[in-house]
Amino acid sequence: MRIPHALASAAALTAIIAIPLSGAFAKKEAAASSPIAAAAAAPSRTPANTARDKYRHPVETLTFFGVKPGQTVVEYSPGGGGWYTEILAPLLKDKGTLYEAQASGRGFDTLKAKMDADAATYGKVKLIPWPDTTGSIPAGSVDTLLTFRNVHNMVMNGTADATFKAFYGLLKPGGTLGIVDHRLPEDRDSALEKSSGYLKVSTIKALAAGAGFTFVEASEINANPKDTADWAKGVWTLPPTLTTGEADPDRAKYLAIGESDRMTLKFVKPK
Repeated sequence: MRIPHALASAAALTAIIAIPLSGAFAKKEAAASSPIAAAAAAPSRTPANTARDKYRHPVETLTFFGVKPGQTVVEYSPGGGGWYTEILAPLLKDKGTLYEAQASGRGFDTLKAKMDADAATYGKVKLIPWPDTTGSIPAGSVDTLLTFRNVHNMVMNGTADATFKAFYGLLKPGGTLGIVDHRLPEDRDSALEKSSGYLKVSTIKALAAGAGFTFVEASEINANPKDTADWAKGVWTLPPTLTTGEADPDRAKYLAIGESDRMTLKFVKPK
């Protein structure tokens, strides 16, 4: 028996509605209703930082790295602005431990002042001078160690090997190392890694492997195909730095490109 067209359409629509969420859409829906999403929506976040969510995708990124309440988390070199600190602090305030590991100096002092001014949000966060974490962060106690747009600095100043080894020592067996950084195409001259702010994925994988980590997975959450990664003044040409200044005739182009193309890499300390 033939089903009338209208009834067939209704049946098809009902079948579509009945299909369970799957794949990337399901993951996005799950992330949007998570404790991480609630932390990202915290009223304590500053407007200048939330304006950059469209480039940094914090909910998706932290979900990818497996961050959750109850964990012991270290964020390495959050900087004075504490961009991710604004999300991690409320996420872990009631259940979990957050260490912010920052080198002494202006960044440390600025972040400390920010935290001191809002004890309700940051009162339980432990701000630790780096690299001397002895007596502050027990070795082998950390579930997740995160670093955002910092490995290129390690490579430029020659501290990458030592820092990755320190990361390895802090993490528990089975603990996660999550890295986001500016991505240099693999076919470019490796010498650019010393000056441009961009790194090859293969470089970070080699640093992690050298310290004992196992690569788990990569995500394109923070990719930006508009970024050609070939700017005369490096990654800082693009937002948010815009180092060439307001008088640059290409400023509108840089703003249209947005923030850099970034790799998002997850590693694990073997059990």
